[in-house]
Amino acid sequence: MTLKIESIVENDKADIEEMISHFWGDATIVVHSDIFHPTELAGLKAKIGTSIVGFLHYLIMGEECEIITLASFEQGQGIGSALLAEIEQIARAKQCHKLILTTTNDNLYALGFYQRRGFYLTELKPGQVDISREIKPTIPLVGENNIPLRDELQLEKMIV
Repeated sequence: MTLKIESIVENDKADIEEMISHFWGDATIVVHSDIFHPTELAGLKAKIGTSIVGFLHYLIMGEECEIITLASFEQGQGIGSALLAEIEQIARAKQCHKLILTTTNDNLYALGFYQRRGFYLTELKPGQVDISREIKPTIPLVGENNIPLRDELQLEKMIV
């Protein structure tokens, strides 16, 4: 079957919220001390047939488009890449010059994934996850690859 990227619509929100909870422990995202409720943001879904296999939420602020979530249920299938390609087109159409996103120090897969797609590491925020954990206590102490979860890393990609 063919992968399709579509906007998230109202009827998707309950299913997407459940998926967000699967990836992030509950339906909220805390990034750089800000609390986000992704289902209240603009978003994209990746579908194969009638099944949602990935999603992305974003926020446009002036000439920047910040990616708040990006999740794929199957790595290595082009789902994340397709979502990124679509958000880049949307950002360009809205006159954005930069895509930005934040990940954590433990997420080695994401760091490689984004850099292979033209993103640059632009900022290290040591201890930021500890601050976010005060807002969202369910953030674990240890993340992927058994790495202590403590720092945020910002990545950016210039678009024209």
